[in-house]
Amino acid sequence: MKAEEVRKMSAEEIRSKLSDAREELMKLRFQQVTGQLTDTSRLRLLRRDIARMESILNETLRAAVTEGKA
Repeated sequence: MKAEEVRKMSAEEIRSKLSDAREELMKLRFQQVTGQLTDTSRLRLLRRDIARMESILNETLRAAVTEGKA
């Protein structure tokens, strides 16, 4: 998922995508531990997507707070 796509979403959409991604990451970790995971690069991509979504969510929330005070 690209940052551009995430920026177009609302905060609630980002939160729901974020929870889905975290759940998927947990499942992939279990698969890795049990030896069932074949595409290990997916873990890295998913972690980066989660970080990207969290960063953009924090940016939007911080901007909303700043606009409210201004």
